[in-house]
Amino acid sequence: MHKWYLFLLCCAIFCTSCGKRYKIEGVSSVSSLDGKMLFIKVPSGDKLINIDSAEVIHGLFSMEGKVDSTVVASLFMDENCIMPVVIEDGKIDININNAGFTIKGTPLNNCFNDFILKRNSLSDRAEEVEHLEARMVLDGRNPDDIHKEIEKQRSEVSAQLDSLAKTFIQTNYENVLGPEIFIIMCYGMPYPVLTPVMEEIIDDAPTSFKENPMIKEYISIARSNMDKLQATP
Repeated sequence: MHKWYLFLLCCAIFCTSCGKRYKIEGVSSVSSLDGKMLFIKVPSGDKLINIDSAEVIHGLFSMEGKVDSTVVASLFMDENCIMPVVIEDGKIDININNAGFTIKGTPLNNCFNDFILKRNSLSDRAEEVEHLEARMVLDGRNPDDIHKEIEKQRSEVSAQLDSLAKTFIQTNYENVLGPEIFIIMCYGMPYPVLTPVMEEIIDDAPTSFKENPMIKEYISIARSNMDKLQATP
């Protein structure tokens, strides 16, 4: 009986230790990365700290370590951030090429990668709208017609981007991705304010999301700014 208990205890310890490890397998076709050191950095207070590193050799790199908790990290080369990556339990596959990057292999990275692809597609469409405006001007179209058509298409793309972000954040309220994308939205504002879409996200959010320190601070500052704007005659 005693030996059986020890066997079960060892199995439990072994399974626990194995269940909290990440492994990154990377492939790069970007020649400038070859021979360079890549670093995984995670937020710690108001700083980023290195938790892992690897050299790119013949377009390949790998890292492996323990996961204390799931976190959105950044892959750096020197002082330049190349991409975000979720450090979580499992094998993470990264592919870097001149067109961009993909991150797959684990549940949150698969979800994140899908979001990035959809957002990039909408961003490309937004650029196409700007090119269309230039072509319409060169074609000698009526300025009023150009303005009306371009503003319509800009509004459509903007609404789709907002809808994509809102749905993604709401779907991921309870993990690291929801807060991360919301914070990125916050950084994209010229100064702290809350747009109608951001208000909708906050209104539907669970307490754990609202109590995120960075989100909580942003909301407080944003609402203070909006109160001041409304009070200005």
